[in-house]
Amino acid sequence: MKCIPALSKRIIFAYFILLCLLYLFYVLNTSLVDERKFSFKYFSLKDHVSKYKSVTRRFAALLGYSFDGNDYMRLRKPNQVPTKRLPDALIIGVKKCGTRALLEFLRIHPDVRAAGSEVHFFDKFYHKGFEWYREKMPPTLEGQITMEKTPSYWVTRSAPRRVYSMNPSVKLLAVVRDPVTRSISDYTQSASKRPSLPRFEDLALVNSTVTWGGPWSVVDSSWPPVRLGIYARPLRRWLRRFPRSRILFISGERLVVDPAAEMARVEDFLGLKLVITDKHFYFNSTKGFPCLLKSESRSTPHCLGKNKGRSHPYIDPVVIERLREFYRPYNEKFYELSGINFGWP
Repeated sequence: MKCIPALSKRIIFAYFILLCLLYLFYVLNTSLVDERKFSFKYFSLKDHVSKYKSVTRRFAALLGYSFDGNDYMRLRKPNQVPTKRLPDALIIGVKKCGTRALLEFLRIHPDVRAAGSEVHFFDKFYHKGFEWYREKMPPTLEGQITMEKTPSYWVTRSAPRRVYSMNPSVKLLAVVRDPVTRSISDYTQSASKRPSLPRFEDLALVNSTVTWGGPWSVVDSSWPPVRLGIYARPLRRWLRRFPRSRILFISGERLVVDPAAEMARVEDFLGLKLVITDKHFYFNSTKGFPCLLKSESRSTPHCLGKNKGRSHPYIDPVVIERLREFYRPYNEKFYELSGINFGWP
């Protein structure tokens, strides 16, 4: 019977110690709160938190622990010092499908920063190393996305392997459009720089006759404007390194018809808050292309430039139909690999 009072005292003492520890944890946890986030109406709570900080230090000292406030991380804002980082996302292609438009539309978003020009690191300057590449990137804050656009990455054989070595988790964006329209746009750009360039029909078809009434030969798949429209070939190389979930295919046609909806897909893929809406665009009937009402760098409406939205030359319908027949099986394969049926004619 005599042991009962002693045992009770031990239990009471144990409970007392437990309560003291719980109180200590409460005070420590409370002291970690960032007091700067309290508004004036919580002033009394702020005073309560401050009052117990010194008590916590003294109590810890009595228990034989050294209490250094620097050992406890206070809640703080993310790093606000701009830092140059390797890209989190890349626009890898395809040429003359709308990559410039995609990048300019993405610049509207406050959490996206992109290199000012095509860097060509993974196709031309890979030997310079990743530190050289990093220096080409814009400074970004924590939580922002660093991007770069170089359409030639799409067809560079070594690019998938090199990009993977930089970051296996990088997100890839590829803009595609009807390959027939793309080839004509590609030719139009070249012809604007070289007025002496032969007609599109004479370049797209092998051994085509000069006269309009002559017989047309087979499609020249080695001609770059035609070859670039065979999207399935480069895609196979990218899929050997990256899962399909890491590649977003953007419709060049939808980027023109409904840019806000297509940009919403891009924002979702990049994990960005939905910011870009219809209010950012207006349709320029002269160019036949959406232009920006406002952007990060300009508060006035502007289009992408004089070289965007050029008028295409007249192309013989027979040649266009021949190209559509040529591309059809390649398009079907591309639909299968990408998981999207773009519905090109």
